[in-house]
Amino acid sequence: MSSIDPAILGKAQSWLDGNVDADTKASIKKLISDNPTELVDSFYQDLEFGTGGLRGLMGVGTNRMNVYTVGMATQGLANYLLQSFPGQEIKVAITHDCRINNTVFAKTTADVFTANGIKVLYFREMRPTPMLSFAVRHYGCKSGVMITASHNPKEYNGYKAYWEDGAQVVAPHDTNIIKEVQKITSFDQVNWNKNDSLLEYIESDFDKIYLDLVKGLSLSPDAVQAQKSMPIVFSPIHGASGKMVPAALKAFGFENVHIVKEQAEPDGNFPTVIYPNPEEAEALTLAVELGKKVNAELVLACDPDGDRYAAVVPNETGEYELLNGNQTGAMISYYLLSKWKEAGKLDGNQFMVNTIVTTELINAIAAGFGVTCYNVLTGFKNIAAIIRDLEGKATFVGGGEESYGYLVGDFVRDKDAVSAAAIFAELVAYYKTKGMSVIDLMAEIYSKFGFYKESLISVTKKGKDGAEQIQALMNGFRTNPPSQMNGVDVERVVDVKNSTVTHVKSGKVEKLDMDKSNVMQFYLADGSKISARPSGTEPKIKYYFSVNAPLSSPSEYRNVEALLAERLEGLKNYFS
Repeated sequence: MSSIDPAILGKAQSWLDGNVDADTKASIKKLISDNPTELVDSFYQDLEFGTGGLRGLMGVGTNRMNVYTVGMATQGLANYLLQSFPGQEIKVAITHDCRINNTVFAKTTADVFTANGIKVLYFREMRPTPMLSFAVRHYGCKSGVMITASHNPKEYNGYKAYWEDGAQVVAPHDTNIIKEVQKITSFDQVNWNKNDSLLEYIESDFDKIYLDLVKGLSLSPDAVQAQKSMPIVFSPIHGASGKMVPAALKAFGFENVHIVKEQAEPDGNFPTVIYPNPEEAEALTLAVELGKKVNAELVLACDPDGDRYAAVVPNETGEYELLNGNQTGAMISYYLLSKWKEAGKLDGNQFMVNTIVTTELINAIAAGFGVTCYNVLTGFKNIAAIIRDLEGKATFVGGGEESYGYLVGDFVRDKDAVSAAAIFAELVAYYKTKGMSVIDLMAEIYSKFGFYKESLISVTKKGKDGAEQIQALMNGFRTNPPSQMNGVDVERVVDVKNSTVTHVKSGKVEKLDMDKSNVMQFYLADGSKISARPSGTEPKIKYYFSVNAPLSSPSEYRNVEALLAERLEGLKNYFS
């Protein structure tokens, strides 16, 4: 015990002396005696309530997700809501996905809100994140909470906070909520005296309200009717989308949908995958196997909270190919704008939104249709903020981010895998009626707007030491940025945190007109772009790579792809 930092030991002792349950106290005592390293990581800091809420490993301590840290965060949010809406009825919507402790944390959140006189609309059953976003707006709530850790490993859980517009909180509310949460320094400051009379359940009849709006997004019902027997495979990967995505596909008119039975039931242990992340090909193994059995034209899968989706399609050789989020986002964007143009609905008053680490192909597509595309920081809340700012002034068509998130229409204010999956299925059906495969469609888009190819490296750095290492890497990029990468000159360095754009050859520095964020971007002479960004939700630093070249003919698709893949590997090796 003597080797443990006295300050950390003191924090642990305050929990042992405090009003916490016996199991928690026993776990803390065990850490003190058997695992001091884990004790340090559990107590060396408070689990940070960031701009999106909480996310962390589950366990005892101030740096873990547990009923006490969840209660403290909720008390801070409740205090801010009471300050922000004095004299008004305050309602908050709450749901959760499939994760371990999902109902425990959701009910803890509800109890603390009701203890503070705030009415809670509580989903009777788990539902995907986009439905929580929609419920906030539909029921006139002032806030919402989604208990989820998205695609993180099973040991994690989290707490996403939403504001009255149905989007995750942004400035000034994000920093103001953080300040209120930071004032709650002890679980003794939490009002735990729940008031069940303020708890009302959202029943399954709400599903139809949401699904009717999703169905209204359909742009090619005749194509779906013509291809209604097209085999589609879907997996919720043990998550919360198991009911809603099949329901949305059915609402669109698809009649031949096959569910991956082994992954259909909600299970926070995610027993059939290493990580419940549709970006990882391994997580889609069972879905692809079923796809091969039924000769699926499309394989779809969602992450545990149903806000992100992945698509797998057969390519020209019959092999199933996992598309990345940049590809699916570009195809949906192209499809939406093509259909809007065909219907005569593009009058110069429409817009799309893209994030700064997502493919610039989406910007090029929007420009090709004469539609404004706004570029925002990573995080769907920033896309939602643009939608809110332009509400009543311009019409949102669609927008997304490279990590498999997309939003069509604006009744939801977060990424929505339910509607995006249905729209992507419709897209496949539409182009099939024209004799085109998904690969044919990609080749058509690339030949019109340029062949963009992206890749991503995530480097995990766990614990306190890992956080310090990530910070050191970012500091290095700022103080000594590279002048070349893989033999290609760096022309511009963008430091989003310090709001600067540096032109390397001239040394000229310009002001960047964008909110600040811990992101560095490097633009190379050959058109390549590399972005470095610490993850806001995981102990990782992420490197985003984008290269591009012209595609003179769709027949050159694979040749140009191979050249771009080689360029990507060279850049990735530079960072490895």
